[in-house]
Amino acid sequence: MPGRNMGIAPCGKHRSLRRSLHKNHSLLLMCFPVILALLIFCYLPMPGLYVAFIDYNYARGLFGSAFVGFQNFRPLILSGTLWTLTRNTILYNIAFILTGNVVQLIFAILLNEIANKFFRRTTQSIMILPHFISIVVVGLFLYSIINYDRGILNNLLVALGQERISVYSTPSVWPGLLVLLNLWKSVGYGTIVYFAAITGMDSEMMEAAHIDGATTWQRIRYIQLPSLRPTFVIVLLLALGGVMRGNFGLFYNTVGAQNSMLYDVTDIIETYVFRALMNNFNFSIGSAVSLYQSVVGLVIILSANTLARRIDPDCALF
Repeated sequence: MPGRNMGIAPCGKHRSLRRSLHKNHSLLLMCFPVILALLIFCYLPMPGLYVAFIDYNYARGLFGSAFVGFQNFRPLILSGTLWTLTRNTILYNIAFILTGNVVQLIFAILLNEIANKFFRRTTQSIMILPHFISIVVVGLFLYSIINYDRGILNNLLVALGQERISVYSTPSVWPGLLVLLNLWKSVGYGTIVYFAAITGMDSEMMEAAHIDGATTWQRIRYIQLPSLRPTFVIVLLLALGGVMRGNFGLFYNTVGAQNSMLYDVTDIIETYVFRALMNNFNFSIGSAVSLYQSVVGLVIILSANTLARRIDPDCALF
């Protein structure tokens, strides 16, 4: 009898799987392009990580080049370059994530309090417009403002009798400037997520609180903010998954990848890899840095998810 039961169970599982596939075939077809893109762009290139452990030779190819182990990581660690790149990438991303999510949350709450629907929709449209402006255009606008010789800022300073400011050789200016640019470009799109979560709340709870005499601030503090906490944590965890992935477009088009005077405060992993590939054609070191980037990012997201699961299991990703 036990043998029969063990033989029957797999058939039941296969039948259940076929039934589930038939029932959800339309959803699976919708997911197929995404799954295919994930396989092509994320999993098929994985053998290329082997480049990080070899002295890549164009003539010999990927698997014909000499294996050197961790030698490609050694100069980065000994020179301190890896620490600088890691520090800049993580700190900028944390600043982007925290300022972005907090401001998006505030703006979503403020939009929800606007009674005039036309004004609210107009405000939303204006806020989301920077998201669709190319970062290349943003970089050109910034250059026309802070350029040393012909920039609007320096021309204004000269007209006021002040000396010109060389922004592109002043490292202390760029951390705040980059955070503001990222905030300006992303706040409108991110606000939509929180605004959708607010509109999905139970309206009867808000009406009951209003009838009971709760002020606007009390409704926000005791009803909206606690209800938005799971959304905030999930968005934060998803963003932390890319904390080691710098915004290459923002840094390349505003700071540039070749300005050595700003390397200490603006050089991130992506700009370093770009220089390694384009200037030195050093695929091995570039791949080594990218592998390090992926491993550290995985550790960070797993740690953050574990912490979130211990605090509140409902807020964890898995």
